[in-house]
Amino acid sequence: MSEPKIVLEAKGVTKQFPGVLANDNVDFDLRKGEIHALLGENGAGKSTLMNLIYGLHHPDKGEIFVNGKHIAIHSPNDSIAAGIGMVHQHFMLIPVFTVAENVMLGDETTKRGSLDRVAVAAKINKISKQYGLDVDANALVGPLPVGIQQRVEIVKTLYRNAEIVILDEPTAVLTPQEAEDLFRIMRDLTARGVSIIFITHKLKEVLAVADRITVMRAGRVINTVKPSETDSAQLANMMVGRQVILTVNKKDHEAAEEILKVEGLSVRDQRDLETVHNVSFTVRGGEVLGIAGVQGNGQTELSEALTGLRSPTSGKVTIGGKDLTGKPPRIITEAGLAHIPEDRQRHGLVLSYTVADNMALCDYYQIPFSVRGVIQPKALDENSRKLISAYDVRTPSPFVNAGKLSGGNQQKVIVARELSRGNVKLVVANQPTRGLDVGSIEYIHSEIIKMRDRGVAVLLISAELDEIMALSDRIAVMYRGQIVAIVDSKKTTREQLGLWMAGAHVEPA
Repeated sequence: MSEPKIVLEAKGVTKQFPGVLANDNVDFDLRKGEIHALLGENGAGKSTLMNLIYGLHHPDKGEIFVNGKHIAIHSPNDSIAAGIGMVHQHFMLIPVFTVAENVMLGDETTKRGSLDRVAVAAKINKISKQYGLDVDANALVGPLPVGIQQRVEIVKTLYRNAEIVILDEPTAVLTPQEAEDLFRIMRDLTARGVSIIFITHKLKEVLAVADRITVMRAGRVINTVKPSETDSAQLANMMVGRQVILTVNKKDHEAAEEILKVEGLSVRDQRDLETVHNVSFTVRGGEVLGIAGVQGNGQTELSEALTGLRSPTSGKVTIGGKDLTGKPPRIITEAGLAHIPEDRQRHGLVLSYTVADNMALCDYYQIPFSVRGVIQPKALDENSRKLISAYDVRTPSPFVNAGKLSGGNQQKVIVARELSRGNVKLVVANQPTRGLDVGSIEYIHSEIIKMRDRGVAVLLISAELDEIMALSDRIAVMYRGQIVAIVDSKKTTREQLGLWMAGAHVEPA
């Protein structure tokens, strides 16, 4: 039996940015009707390669072929004309437009000088039916669930006659049920001759859905394998270049006294909309309480209210017996809070400061870093060198600006600063491994469990359900600003949690 036709091929593609060789003589091909997964650490070159194929960057060297024909791609319009579509991790949709208006944006169909919404809707409904996408062309995009919005993005590519679809981290914001639905759609697409490049960091998904897997590391292709020829451990090894422990080893927890108590907490966002409504829960020393939920259900505002970044409108927050409701971050930090924020660059680091300065941000004004109001550079230097070694921060020196480090190493600077302080009673870790590779994830998971085993209370907020289930002793599910269930992590399933995350308020068994 002959191999399927190659519909896309990159040959010897090289791309260099100042100080970084992002793609180094990369060869990659995609066959008709296949799902070809692209794996790699942050900075491995995956996104650069896809941006070259989609016309967002231009290669310094190498060639790209579509259906055997060499094409010069200068912009996304060239890629779209060649039958290539891309669904970005962050959707490119306008909430106040309908599905039809979003789909035809930039490729408008008119009739007598006006937009022909009827013709566009008819074409969308035909595509939707053909590929099992189940999208209502006349629905407003804003209120649609995330999984349906993603389908709209896929319809956009098919509307423009894409035969090659690039999916960039497509399951990052989906519930397990929505992810399974996406995999069904992907298989339906390939069964009808569409070819898919699937970029992800989730090894289980790759093994479940891909026909072939290409692993990149440091800008180069390491290997291309079939799922039947490999496993998660081998893929992680190829990605990182060393053995990675993929399972979280933790002993049974021994919960101690109550550290965090949240009572009837309500919080409004910057639009003055109530995004957290009457939330109550506790976290004890020596346990991890995981908060699961699709992003955008109040987790951000809850975290900000607990850490002093946003004032609640009502309710009470107690840490270690102290009422800290609405107190500023410094007061809460001094009471024993360690905070790994959702946005490391906005709330976790001062990017223009050195690594040494960032590692002392919580207590720079205290001895030994400050004596009679004067900063002590030697103490900052000694502290940073100790933490760089202990927490394996990859930096040329403590005096490099934090903004020059990779995402994983920026996160390690935050983790080192927050978890090394002696008075920590509570850790609030919000999306602690977002955007990180398997090596960095392994490290941060182990540090969180070490804190828990030392008797610290840990509140883990994550959109990654595997992370929640691996680390948590108890799991609370947030949906539309409320806690809809709190369960023992050993007495629930991904499917049950996914139902709660999607708003199906089924009582726990």
